[in-house]
Amino acid sequence: MAVEPQEVYTVTTAQVGTAQEQTGRVGRYLFSMGIRTACVIAAIIIPGWPRWLFLVGAVFLPYIAVVIANAGREKTSRESIITPESTHAALPAGPESPQP
Repeated sequence: MAVEPQEVYTVTTAQVGTAQEQTGRVGRYLFSMGIRTACVIAAIIIPGWPRWLFLVGAVFLPYIAVVIANAGREKTSRESIITPESTHAALPAGPESPQP
């Protein structure tokens, strides 16, 4: 009797928890918006051609920040620590129970 290999589930193949994933998304969004705020302030303070560079950053960073922040809940591929490298034989049959 051949035993079919079973898929082994480990903690490393589980998705990140919703609260942890949302915290990461909020952090990425706030970081991007912090860079945008710095671009707006720099565009006000710095004269010349760099001002236009900062203005472009201030205009396009909100779109980029939203796209990056919403890039969540995709399954990330992680290497499994435990792999079924060999199939284990089934336990031998126990003693037969008496029939009523």
